[in-house]
Amino acid sequence: MSLPNPAELISQMAIRLTEHLHHRSISEPRYIGIRTGGVWVAQALLDEMGSDSPLGTLDVSFYRDDFSQNGLHPQVRPSALPFEIEGQHLVLIDDVLMSGRTIRAALNELFDYGRPASVTLVCLLDLDAGELPIRPNVVGATLALAANQRVKLSGPELKLEFQDVAP
Repeated sequence: MSLPNPAELISQMAIRLTEHLHHRSISEPRYIGIRTGGVWVAQALLDEMGSDSPLGTLDVSFYRDDFSQNGLHPQVRPSALPFEIEGQHLVLIDDVLMSGRTIRAALNELFDYGRPASVTLVCLLDLDAGELPIRPNVVGATLALAANQRVKLSGPELKLEFQDVAP
C-alpha cells in the first residue's frame, strides 16, 4: 500500500471544508491546529484556501488520558488561541485520527476556554481504528493499516511515511 500525496489531499480538503462551512452557514470560523502535525496541516489548508485567518494552536498533552502513564513530553508548549472560544464556530484540525483520544483531549481543553457554537473536525488521515465515537467532518483519506503499522507526518512540508511498531 502506498500513502497518498499530502498536497493533493490538502487541495481536496480545502474544497470540502469550504463546502461544509457554506452548507452550515458559517462565515467566520476560527481555525485551530493540534500541535504539531495538526498545525502543519492547518497552515497548509489555510494557504490552499487563501485565508489569512489567525491560526490557534492547541497542545493537548496535559489533557490526555495517558498523561499519568507517559509523563510530560519534552516538547510540550502552551496552547495559543488568539481569539475567543465562547460562541465561536471552530475548525479543529489534526493530522492523523487513530483512536480518537487526542481529539477527546482537544475538546476537553477547548471547553475549558469556553463553550463554542460548533466544532468541525478536519483530519488529513483517518486510520479507521477508533476507540471512541469520533469521526471527522472533513477527511483527506481513510486508511486501514496492519496492527504493527502507523503513519507519521513530518513537516512543515507535509511528508507522510509508514512506521512499524512493536506488537
